[in-house]
Amino acid sequence: MEYDDIKQPPFETQDLRKNLSKFLDSDFKGKKVGNYKFGVYSFFDYDGEPIYVGQTNEMLRTRIRRHLTNQRTDAVAMSVLDPFEVYEIRVYPLPEYDDLTKNKNAEGWKKACRHLDALEYEVFEFAIEKSNFKAILNEKDPPKPEIKIRLPESFSGKIVSDEVYNIRKHPDTRISRRALTLARLAQVISERQVQVGLRRTLMTQAKRLEWLAERRFDHASNGAPAER
Repeated sequence: MEYDDIKQPPFETQDLRKNLSKFLDSDFKGKKVGNYKFGVYSFFDYDGEPIYVGQTNEMLRTRIRRHLTNQRTDAVAMSVLDPFEVYEIRVYPLPEYDDLTKNKNAEGWKKACRHLDALEYEVFEFAIEKSNFKAILNEKDPPKPEIKIRLPESFSGKIVSDEVYNIRKHPDTRISRRALTLARLAQVISERQVQVGLRRTLMTQAKRLEWLAERRFDHASNGAPAER
């Protein structure tokens, strides 16, 4: 092995960073989608299952990168979210607030945050509705909004190349990865005093693992009895 190769991140990590940058640099209404300040984002796994929803008022690029690259967030640090399970991202930018300067006491900022909270709630509820498990991996539910809104136009794209997809798509690979995430989350819970939301996330992860393992077993066994 060449030592120059060791200096580089693993191929799959490089692939994630490259495709994530490509997604965030994509044009959406005349602007790079990652450069919108206010917005909500949702992550989807390899089955198209919604797995996480979040919001930001500091720039979509900054927040999403914290989740999926080396700038860790609580969701990653607590083993709630495995970045390598994210196949597709959908974002809902709010371009009308891009020119605001952060000032928590300003009425314009308060209005933007109310809109952002309402948008996160709608996207969260939509994700729950579309989920096979009627649950996603968020530890906390967004608070009920003060206002009612309609979902704005969204932008979505995959952040995994076909080459990496072919490496990871095998269900045994995905089962082992998901089981490891589940075990890490269970360890976090056993070592800390946690809120009930994290235990709900553990239950959701267990259901996702069981669902994937059951599908794999049915396909592998084709109805045949287990061998003695």
